[in-house]
Amino acid sequence: MVRSFKKRLAHRGCIAVLLGALAPVSQAEEMLTWVVRDLPPMTIFEGSQKNRGTIDQLLPLLIERLPQYRHQTLHLNRARSMQMLTSPTFTCDPSLVWTPTRAKSIVFSRQTFAVLSNGVTIRQKQQEALAQFVLEGTFDLEKFLHAEQTRLGVVAERSYGSAIDEHLSHAPPHKLSPHHGNDALGSLLQMQRMGRLEAVLGYLTEVRYHAQQQDIDPDELVFYPVSGAPRYQRIHIGCSDTAQGREAIAHIDQALQDIPTAPLLQSYASWLDPALGQQYLKDNPLFFDNAPEQ
Repeated sequence: MVRSFKKRLAHRGCIAVLLGALAPVSQAEEMLTWVVRDLPPMTIFEGSQKNRGTIDQLLPLLIERLPQYRHQTLHLNRARSMQMLTSPTFTCDPSLVWTPTRAKSIVFSRQTFAVLSNGVTIRQKQQEALAQFVLEGTFDLEKFLHAEQTRLGVVAERSYGSAIDEHLSHAPPHKLSPHHGNDALGSLLQMQRMGRLEAVLGYLTEVRYHAQQQDIDPDELVFYPVSGAPRYQRIHIGCSDTAQGREAIAHIDQALQDIPTAPLLQSYASWLDPALGQQYLKDNPLFFDNAPEQ
């Protein structure tokens, strides 16, 4: 009887050891889906600069520090990626702007780095016609959106930062031309060249990159910061607000502390003209220390 009892204990011990060995394997099989869009210079899908964007460099370093998950990356446009992020899936986006609306259904990491804020691009030959909207080197977006015969190209479901989003939310619907495609900004720049749009919203670096891809001379375009918008925008990692997503963000925040930021900042600054790049590197620490989330 004693031998039988000992045998049962040994059997249970074997099962416990086996389950303990299998637990990490089961956890490692949990699939984290990263949704990434073509957003130079942060992510670049095609051409000679493919996979050389700032987020292209950050994501492998992050994945390496999250061995408890299996990882897959999907290339999606902004509208589709937002559908996944706001649904009960295990989805994360490595380059997301925080907004109060998004924070209701997406959990965000600590800041990863900052980029120059979105602005308005017009064609050089339209400078005189649109001069009434330019004041001290910035563009009065609110005035533009309520003027006659003006249309603005935007990427569907994209946040341009709280200040700009506020202007867009009060704009008459016919003033906005949202584009859903994978090459949304490139298509908007083509529409602008054909005279169907007066202005396009986007990041300076992104606009210049896509202009070249569309055989548009970047020097034919003029970029203006938006009046009242902050100079820089914080970039975060965002995950679906589920139990899995919240746990992942805790791991991501820990992993981000181990990833050197200097190479990422240098990578982004290299896409700016030298003077602007140096100013960006100088401003970055101050921005993170002093600026509120916007």
